[in-house]
Amino acid sequence: MRYFETRKARIEIIPMIDIMLFLLVFFAMLTLRMIPNTGQVSKLPTSSTATAMPAPKLLVEIRSGGQFFVEGQALAAEQISALVRQREPAQLAVTIAGGDDASLQQVMAVIDAVRHGGATQVGLAARQVAP
Repeated sequence: MRYFETRKARIEIIPMIDIMLFLLVFFAMLTLRMIPNTGQVSKLPTSSTATAMPAPKLLVEIRSGGQFFVEGQALAAEQISALVRQREPAQLAVTIAGGDDASLQQVMAVIDAVRHGGATQVGLAARQVAP
């Protein structure tokens, strides 16, 4: 009487591995979306009318001393214009981020460089004022 014999229970490990791999990929993708694309600038000016903008396709940082950084490289205004010309300026969204010590003249120099490159979508990064 073979069918009355108790069989040992087996734990199927392959479906468990599949689920764990799915969870690993899910949480890895979730944490990558949470990493901001703001670069090194941490002291953005504040504004009470700041609104959320889509992620920039090009981020220009104005650091202390008036240096302009794009994707981690220090560039001059002419080099920023050339970079904008290379990247389809009609659809290029440029965000300018400067610290508290960035002067208005430095911001205008970056805006002029971006506009000379042909881009028309220019935004200024700011932090929202805490209520």
